[in-house]
Amino acid sequence: MRDFAGKFAVITGGGTGMGRELARQLIAEGCSVAMCDVSEENMAETIRLCQADGVPQGAKITAHRADVAREDDLVRFRDEAARLHDTERLHLLFNNAGIGGGGSMVNPDEREDWERTFNVCWYGVYYGCRTFMPMLLAADEAHIVNTASVNGFWASLGPNISHSAYAAAKFAVKGFTEALITDLRSNAPHVKCSVVMPGHIGTDIAGNSRKVTRGDWSDKLTPDELATARRRIERMGMDPTQIPDEAIEAMMVEQARRFRDDAPTSAAQAATIILDGVKAERWRILVGDDAIIMDRMVRETPEEAYEVSFYDRMTKEVGWQLGGLGRAAPEPEKA
Repeated sequence: MRDFAGKFAVITGGGTGMGRELARQLIAEGCSVAMCDVSEENMAETIRLCQADGVPQGAKITAHRADVAREDDLVRFRDEAARLHDTERLHLLFNNAGIGGGGSMVNPDEREDWERTFNVCWYGVYYGCRTFMPMLLAADEAHIVNTASVNGFWASLGPNISHSAYAAAKFAVKGFTEALITDLRSNAPHVKCSVVMPGHIGTDIAGNSRKVTRGDWSDKLTPDELATARRRIERMGMDPTQIPDEAIEAMMVEQARRFRDDAPTSAAQAATIILDGVKAERWRILVGDDAIIMDRMVRETPEEAYEVSFYDRMTKEVGWQLGGLGRAAPEPEKA
């Protein structure tokens, strides 16, 4: 698929981050877009930005509220999108929606967050492919783009942070997409697929994940969230009783801001890399120099990948700063 003009694309998680930038760049190329998200307000901003950029004649963008962890939501999204765009054919499917959270498999207080994170990041991709497959098969050419992560080949954020839900989901997305290569080649050769593995990208995922999970977009922490945060701080070897509630909230807001604003690769740059990879029919798309370096290091010494010495070498070579993907712990003294 050498260009996207006149094509029809579906994007999950189109309200912010890479999903928003994919929508903007696709619309600019004359591709119609149907996006879903759990935030109607965020999708409205994506549409406003697309309109401000300029929507070419014949292109159209629509917004649909849907939770990708719910198959019935995606079925409704599909049917609405097909009706509003008056088509039974889909050329591009971007299973992009994702959240972080639920780090530990061991701690029972994290089970609900663990399963929510896994369901969005894995089942959102699986349900997306299942739901839209008939429309992809009906197109003359089509491409599935599944967003995994560098945590799909390196299951860690550092030696002191449990990250099992997100990493397990992203490993599943990567393996699923690789399996699709043969599946599609054998049964639907006109449909291609790619797995996207971003490094640290400047998005709002760090700040939005908790809000998506609870369905409330306030920065204010609930008592349960504060209690969970204190337990995690204690596990990191710090004394949570010395940190006021307001300081914990401020730390989380600042950490999310740093993750977005101090990233080495912007969401817009990431979207360009992804779309260039689709045009080149690459099934494996690493996004960011940090992702490329991490991929090389894990492949060179896989048995050392979860040692502290490996993490130290990696952060030095990648050049992560505080607030980036490899942040090991909050800093109460700077709250």
